[in-house]
Amino acid sequence: MSLRAVRGVKDILPGEVELWEVVEAEARRLFKTFGYAEIKIPVFEHTSLFARSLGETTDIVQKEMYTFEDRGGDSITLRPEATASLVRAYIEHNLFHPPRLLKVFTIGPMFRYERPQAGRFRQFYQVNAEAFGSDNPAVDAEILVFVDKLLRALHLDDLEVRLNSLGDEACRPRYTEALTAFLQRRRDALCEDCDQRIDLNPMRVFDCKTPGCQELKEAAPTIGEYLCEACVDHFEQVKAHLARVDIPVHLDPQLVRGLDYYTRTTFEVVSARLGAQDAVCGGGRYDGLVEALGGPPTPAIGFAIGIERLVSLLDRSRLPLDEGTPQLFIATVGEGVDEVAFEIMHALRSASIRVEREYESRSLKAQMKVADRSKAQYTLILGGDELARGAALLRNMAASSQEEIALDSLVEEIKARLALP
Repeated sequence: MSLRAVRGVKDILPGEVELWEVVEAEARRLFKTFGYAEIKIPVFEHTSLFARSLGETTDIVQKEMYTFEDRGGDSITLRPEATASLVRAYIEHNLFHPPRLLKVFTIGPMFRYERPQAGRFRQFYQVNAEAFGSDNPAVDAEILVFVDKLLRALHLDDLEVRLNSLGDEACRPRYTEALTAFLQRRRDALCEDCDQRIDLNPMRVFDCKTPGCQELKEAAPTIGEYLCEACVDHFEQVKAHLARVDIPVHLDPQLVRGLDYYTRTTFEVVSARLGAQDAVCGGGRYDGLVEALGGPPTPAIGFAIGIERLVSLLDRSRLPLDEGTPQLFIATVGEGVDEVAFEIMHALRSASIRVEREYESRSLKAQMKVADRSKAQYTLILGGDELARGAALLRNMAASSQEEIALDSLVEEIKARLALP
């Protein structure tokens, strides 16, 4: 039996990793601009954290979590999402003291036992950000401005931002009652999963992709009809802030998120190029979660971006990819040159110059072919005769020209030709 990766996970190989590096680098650059600090969280937590935060009735908790018992008898779960862990860290380390707006982000893998398909993996990577400590609608808008700037920096300008309000504890119960009554009258038209959702979490019916449920939800009441005055005012301010900075949004009254903790503002960024799994980014406000997990009353909002889906949309030709190609290749000719080549490579790399060489005993012609395939800008040819004079040949690969340079000024000469400081 040949060794293969576990079903539903994938290796990110050289050639694709460079795209990931661009995404992460651009995200980190913008996070600094927006005042976010990085936080690193464990990849596993006590199972109770996710059950309490995500909701016992969610598909993630009921069907998708990787849960096991450790040797101490504790139930442990690989994190299916990051918000619960970030809230746990916020509470555990008293990050609410002193009271302030705290903005943090994390980048890393999540784990869900789902049916593998295009754009959906069992180990997948996300960029996550959370802002704790303010219910100001401007914070909601700022989150969406960040997402817009990141996507535009990656030359993704064909995505759609969908926006909705899910209300809060003051108005959502009335909507849930009305939606439940509507669904119960049409129970026979629902799929098996949605039939169960009526009694557990009726808003989850809006997430269903089954054709019958899709048709039925078009006639369902929308939460906008039931929002209280405070939620309407909050939502209007979010939209007004976005309009002021020309962030286009599509209002989607049936947009819900699959997790129980969301309140008020919720959003997704989608791409028609992704097919059924079209969401690149999703998030929203969760003003009651910190308190529900044992912290002080703390309004908060956050989002997650799926890196695999985002990378699948990128155009390599429009991005500043650093593919790690050597700036200089070293070719050796004759006996007793290897020791000098090793010392020269060390000196050049100490000056942050990317250098490679051919380690096998090959002809100069064969080594030059390797140098050409490496896409190095220059090739340094070390031969016995040149070394005896304290020199080497430097070949410009693009111009097909070469010159002799002194070894005692080699590093400075090469840095000058590469325009390095």
